[in-house]
Amino acid sequence: MSGIDTDDIRSAVQAGIMTEAQAAAMIAYVQSRHGYRTQMTADDEPFEFFKGFAEIFVTVGLGLLFWGMFGVLWLLGSSTVAGVGVAIAAVFAARYYTLKRRMTLPSIALAIAFVSAVSWVTLKVMDHGFLVTSKQFVITFGMGALASVAYFIVFRVPFAMFLFGLSVLLLFYAIASDPSDMMRASGGLTRALFDLRNGSALAIASLLYGAAMMALGLWFDMKDPHRISRYSVTGFWLHVLAAPALVNTGAMTLYNMGGTQGYVLTVALLGVVTLVAIVIDRRSFLTAGLFYFIAVLAWATTSSLGDFKGAISVVFVVGLFFTAIGTWWTQIRTTVMTALPNFPGKSKLPPYQRSEV
Repeated sequence: MSGIDTDDIRSAVQAGIMTEAQAAAMIAYVQSRHGYRTQMTADDEPFEFFKGFAEIFVTVGLGLLFWGMFGVLWLLGSSTVAGVGVAIAAVFAARYYTLKRRMTLPSIALAIAFVSAVSWVTLKVMDHGFLVTSKQFVITFGMGALASVAYFIVFRVPFAMFLFGLSVLLLFYAIASDPSDMMRASGGLTRALFDLRNGSALAIASLLYGAAMMALGLWFDMKDPHRISRYSVTGFWLHVLAAPALVNTGAMTLYNMGGTQGYVLTVALLGVVTLVAIVIDRRSFLTAGLFYFIAVLAWATTSSLGDFKGAISVVFVVGLFFTAIGTWWTQIRTTVMTALPNFPGKSKLPPYQRSEV
């Protein structure tokens, strides 16, 4: 009989054979004896979207079923009744597909159906005609956030926290500005959302939102530094939301300054972003900064090599950088973490190999 690895333990947790706390204690004990990286696949950042084609098949069926149910209930009653029906049906379906069958993709689909239905019903209850006010959006997205948290508590679906983050993002924007103002913002919608130099409340809201989602993601990460339970996957979804908000707000503000100063500051920020991504062991922050890596390199190369040669050079350099850092992520992180002095929370981040790798 071969040894039990971390994938076996994760499977046991998902099957309900052992609790997440028991699994974390077991794997921490084993890894403390044998070393973390020898017991874990190199560059491992656990994430699972679906387990097999059966889950895709079931999810397609659920999607058709729920859309059909929504339409039938709307015809027989109203769109509000249809939303309530879908929310109730999603809960009952989740009791089977999530709690009993433990199917990943159907669980994600059911979470989307439930939160969307709750948000829809909230909006329709306040419907007073064709004009939708900011207050209605605030209440709608607030109820969506509460529904997501409730769903996460009951069914422990990590993706529910992603829906929570999306609801909070829209809530922040609804509070910061009337939706109609976003389309009339100076410099376009994207600049209004991310350029702090415009003095837009939307840009400030994006920055605050990104910081809040990153803090919450780190909180989940530190509850599961070995990344074997749903806490880690929950953290993954929150970092996916935090990275674009933080990186885009900072990088766009600096990049739009233009000139050598703006581009140099953008490069410096991207360097900090890269370091943070390595330290917390989350690649999403690097992915969010990809556009700015390309933009700054384009500015640096086209001015000296011309448009065509500069464009080719940009593709080559960016490809080389991301390939290298992706291939040797573990080794790079080991070097960085070993070189860094102790700081609060360092011991709660994912372990790293201190010896030569």
